[in-house]
Amino acid sequence: MKFSLNQQDLQKSLNYCQGVIEKRSTLPILSNVLLDVSNGKLTITATDLDLIFVHQISNVEILEEGKTTTSSSIMYDIVRKFSSGSKINFSSSSENKLHLESDKSIFNLNCITASEFPITDENFNQNEFSIKSKELLKLLNKCKFSVSNDETRHYLSGIFFHQTQADEKIFLTAAATDSHRMSISKIRLQNKIEFEQIILPKKTIFQLCSLLEDYEGEVKISNIKSKIKFELNDSILISKLIDGKFPNYAQVIPKENQKKLEVELNSFLNSVDRVASVSLDKKDGVKFNLSKNLLNLSVNNTNSGDGKESLTVKFDHELDISFNSRYLIDVASQLDGDLIEIYLKDSGSPALIRDPADFDSIYVVMPMKG
Repeated sequence: MKFSLNQQDLQKSLNYCQGVIEKRSTLPILSNVLLDVSNGKLTITATDLDLIFVHQISNVEILEEGKTTTSSSIMYDIVRKFSSGSKINFSSSSENKLHLESDKSIFNLNCITASEFPITDENFNQNEFSIKSKELLKLLNKCKFSVSNDETRHYLSGIFFHQTQADEKIFLTAAATDSHRMSISKIRLQNKIEFEQIILPKKTIFQLCSLLEDYEGEVKISNIKSKIKFELNDSILISKLIDGKFPNYAQVIPKENQKKLEVELNSFLNSVDRVASVSLDKKDGVKFNLSKNLLNLSVNNTNSGDGKESLTVKFDHELDISFNSRYLIDVASQLDGDLIEIYLKDSGSPALIRDPADFDSIYVVMPMKG
């Protein structure tokens, strides 16, 4: 095996691999990336057995084809320290050593034979559809912060994707909840698709987001049984899905919240963030003292002190209610417009949050006691 390529191309690919590979794997081969030089391309594959990432680099000069595996983290650490844009030469004369050099640097890395690398070859062509990368990224970003960290309820540890229909329009709808808050967002589809409802795991969500942030174009999506595949030009992400039944989230959406609070988004976000600074972990409740067109925010922490701030708002009622400040900041940070609308019922009922600039997304946040 003998080839050379640009430092930036390789660093970008290995950077994605770092998000897939487990740092403390009991199987040494899972700490490695598979390097396959053939058909005029370098194909790099990383996996943790639940998630597979495949990236192809076509801007490569191949003198001799071949394949091997070597440590992903070590090679990434070396490559990112080479001069940006420099040429890196690779060669391998034996199965257990990979030679690389750039400028005046020379390294010989230990390898494990490619035949030990676990790869799957499944036919995903059925049930394929395409979606714009930025639309998919929007769905993920608007829901991912509500994904649960509670491993005992594994069915909440991901985003629920399913096809919905309203007013003869077809949507791909995403929902996530940790039982304290919930995010729901949807994008319109041109046609009905063959797509089974799925729960996409948290690790896959964040890896997919990092890929989508660097990509403009269509994403091909296909799923079979317990797996899903995303194709983005020169990258493929294959993930196992969460086996479980997502709760009927529609039942939790408040339907009787008639007290509408409207406030300028940036002012609200900055005020909540400021008063919450008195609480180191931002888990203390921020108390809303609401009266006609006035919102008084306050946080009281027995260990560090208290903070207060007032905002002019649109509101025609009187109400006291408390929320986890982190939940409010997470929601407000994802809104697109200049305003935030919070629909309230009473101090013990969940709040419904809307973005007037985005009719396709809603959020529900449970109040805190006291």
